[in-house]
Amino acid sequence: MHPITLTPAGTIIPPSELILNPDGSVYHIALRPENLGDIVLVVGDQGRVELISRHFSSVEHKVQNREFVAHTGLYNGERITALSTGIGTDNIDIVVNELDALVNIDLEARTPREKTRSLRIIRLGTCGALQEDIPVDTRIVSAYGVGLDNVLHYYAYEHTDAELRLLNALLHQTEWPDNLPVPYVAAGDKDLVSLLGTDNVVGITMTSGGFYAPQGRQLRALPSVDGLNERFTAFEHDGLRGTNFEMETSALYGLGGVLGHRCATVCTVVANRLRKEYSKDHHGAIDRMIEEVLHRVTAG
Repeated sequence: MHPITLTPAGTIIPPSELILNPDGSVYHIALRPENLGDIVLVVGDQGRVELISRHFSSVEHKVQNREFVAHTGLYNGERITALSTGIGTDNIDIVVNELDALVNIDLEARTPREKTRSLRIIRLGTCGALQEDIPVDTRIVSAYGVGLDNVLHYYAYEHTDAELRLLNALLHQTEWPDNLPVPYVAAGDKDLVSLLGTDNVVGITMTSGGFYAPQGRQLRALPSVDGLNERFTAFEHDGLRGTNFEMETSALYGLGGVLGHRCATVCTVVANRLRKEYSKDHHGAIDRMIEEVLHRVTAG
């Protein structure tokens, strides 16, 4: 995904658009530029931040504001920030824009910088598998995120050729229902996907705007489309399958592409939707995912 245009360097951004706290930190995630590591590991769950930072050799900075918790420290000589986003692409919209502001906007002058910096932003999440042969506790790395939400529709972007081909294949193979918004597709960073995907499942992730009917669950309220999950399970494109449901990747990849950041998602499967199974030790599986990602992103 690419931007059609970006705000030019030197443009003054008003206080109502770029909100700063009294200490100069950005409004929601409450970080200042010097608090940010070279690698950012984002998680939905606040409690997962400490699961990451307990592996650090040292922690230099901690902050919490609402659901946004950040710990910055050292692991294997690399400066890393672990940051919770809360659930959903709406929160990813906040987090990625504010991370970008920390490195690509002069906060005192309120102007985009001439020279931009690309962050490595890696999501460590949980998901539900859409393929019967993907067991619980497996790790899935997202080559693409399919946006079933609406966040990127509000940005000036264009798909790459590969993303557009995947989107057209999805609309055709699923006979996309007219009553649902048209999805968007965003690719992860190829190098990070390759690094993290070794010995794990690599596939196409469906990013949902909700947890129940938007993921085909039925309690008392009924989904408006029958059999949508089965269509995602049957979907295949260029050797990749529709592998999993989660709630953040499409916006992470989309905004990362628009703003020039390198993004990847690794999710531990806590539920297999076809087998109707749930992990018996998802805490242990999540910790193994954290250890693997920390090792791989700092080994080189």
